[in-house]
Amino acid sequence: AQQASLLLRAALLYILLLGPQGGASDSDEAVLTEWEIWKLRNGISYDELDDMQRRVIWEENKRIIEDNNQGFFMGRRPFTMIMNKYGDLKRGKTASARKLRNNAKMFDSWFVDYRQLGYVTEVKDQGYCGSCWAFSTTGAIEGQIYKRTGQLISLSEQNLVDCSKSYGTYGCSGAWMANAYDYVVNNGLQSTSTYPYTSDTQPCYYDSRLAVAHIKDYRFIPKGDEQALADAVATIGPITVALDADHSSFLFYSSIYEEPNCNPNNLSHAVLLVGYGSEGGKDYWIIKNWGSSWGEGGFMRMIRDGSNSCGIASYALFPVL
Repeated sequence: AQQASLLLRAALLYILLLGPQGGASDSDEAVLTEWEIWKLRNGISYDELDDMQRRVIWEENKRIIEDNNQGFFMGRRPFTMIMNKYGDLKRGKTASARKLRNNAKMFDSWFVDYRQLGYVTEVKDQGYCGSCWAFSTTGAIEGQIYKRTGQLISLSEQNLVDCSKSYGTYGCSGAWMANAYDYVVNNGLQSTSTYPYTSDTQPCYYDSRLAVAHIKDYRFIPKGDEQALADAVATIGPITVALDADHSSFLFYSSIYEEPNCNPNNLSHAVLLVGYGSEGGKDYWIIKNWGSSWGEGGFMRMIRDGSNSCGIASYALFPVL
């Protein structure tokens, strides 16, 4: 009797979730898939490529939920699970290297440059403030907003510098970018035009009514996996990364960077990875860094040889809108 009661509860729950329109339609053409129904109910839409990627994640989460609930009704699991608005997000904080690699197979190219595709704002100057972490974070979000909307909006690094300390950041004294992402997940972010950069720490005056950027979450690239990082760049967009920049060769860079003394475990500087290419038999990463008077107009080409040069793949992550 108890098992029958549980099954009845499950059936009622299923009917409530699907609603009266959840059954078959007189016209097969009018029947929406469960994926389409879920998107409609949550007000979610994607472009064609993102839709395919998100649906794979959603279907895997749906399978996990159904397996768990079947175990619950058989007495093997202590709780039930239910699909919600987070159904297209992966569990945990790490992107799957295998899925990134599979998604990247459609890109048969040795050259990806998001500067040429409109994803990258002008090179900014952090001044004498250790706020590289904020610029690396805003750059990746800017790229994803452009990918979603076609609008390139310069986001406020000063907003992060002033307001995210309770999330574990340290203003002009540095931070890990995941902590900055945590702030944006919970608060949103203003644009540079409404919260301009001062190159110093000041009292927070964030106004949520002026927020132009919101993200759901963020994902790490598998640590040290340069191929997974390349695949993420090809399929996702600009990526937040950290580097060992404690060398005069970095400060005075002028051509493809190949520093033999770089330590992949000494991550001292945050930058934005905006692409990769090849020249003269050397593969390289394209990095957005300081003001336009540094390097190649504010950018750097760093050797991409599978050695995790300067730790470029040791701490890499991207936002999920």
